[in-house]
Amino acid sequence: MAEKMATRQAYGEVLVELGAKRKDLVVMDADLSKSTMTANFGKTYPERFFNMGIAEQNMYGAAAGLAASGKVVVASTFAMFAAGRAFEIIRNSICYPKLNVKICATHAGITVGEDGASHQAVEDISLMRSIPGMTVLNPSDGTSARKAVEAAVEMDGPCYVRLGRAAVPVIYPEDMQYQIGKGILLRDGKDVTIVATGIMVNEALKAAEALKEKGVSARVIDIHTIKPIDREILIRAAKETGGIVTAEEHSVIGGLGSAVAEVLCQEAPVKMRMVGLKDTFGESGKPDQLMEKYEITWENIRQACLSLLSLLK
Repeated sequence: MAEKMATRQAYGEVLVELGAKRKDLVVMDADLSKSTMTANFGKTYPERFFNMGIAEQNMYGAAAGLAASGKVVVASTFAMFAAGRAFEIIRNSICYPKLNVKICATHAGITVGEDGASHQAVEDISLMRSIPGMTVLNPSDGTSARKAVEAAVEMDGPCYVRLGRAAVPVIYPEDMQYQIGKGILLRDGKDVTIVATGIMVNEALKAAEALKEKGVSARVIDIHTIKPIDREILIRAAKETGGIVTAEEHSVIGGLGSAVAEVLCQEAPVKMRMVGLKDTFGESGKPDQLMEKYEITWENIRQACLSLLSLLK
């Protein structure tokens, strides 16, 4: 059985390592440090850690002030409260002046599970990628989460990193090559392309394996950077395979599927299918049960591919 790790756990671990390398790194949290995994940074570097309480707007406003004074600020809370409650502060106080604040938001998507709809952010990618100048990263496993956080801290300017609660299979080796804005070809194929992000990358790989048993050759691409998106890898896939299925743990409105369609309708129009939440809130339940109910499993990806292929014949 493959090793599993929550992307939020990898985030907590790499933060401590980055703290040793960068004395200008400051971490902030909205009274959720045990859940967001920033607590260890706080214990190791207490003089550079600030628990701002349940006051997300205030936290991001203070983060902007620290960044304006020369610090690199990583500020965490749940995705629902970062992208939702603090949207205006992130837009006007961080992105408009192009400040060096990294919004590392955990507990994104419906795999938050039992916390229910109020805590399941399925609109955050849409909200964050719509802000001018915001970079949006959505790692798929523990390894890519480490690389994403490292890259976010090293880049100049605002960045949103989407992290999850549940443990997911580790896909990548520790020495993976990671570059903001460059998708990763995980599996080549000629019949159809599955473009996935976040935890849906593992589901895409399982779907591709199931399709192989049916004689279908499926390409799998990990789009870990939603913005700026890798136009080149998407256009090539559209031209070479003729059909695209996107997969995301997010609403199909404004998320990965929308971002891919925006590129391809201009450069290489092809038929598409989108696997994601269909204009609905989530609910309380086990992550696996929720993925099944809201039709974002590997089987749903497989079915979407077969449906698309029937139109391409």
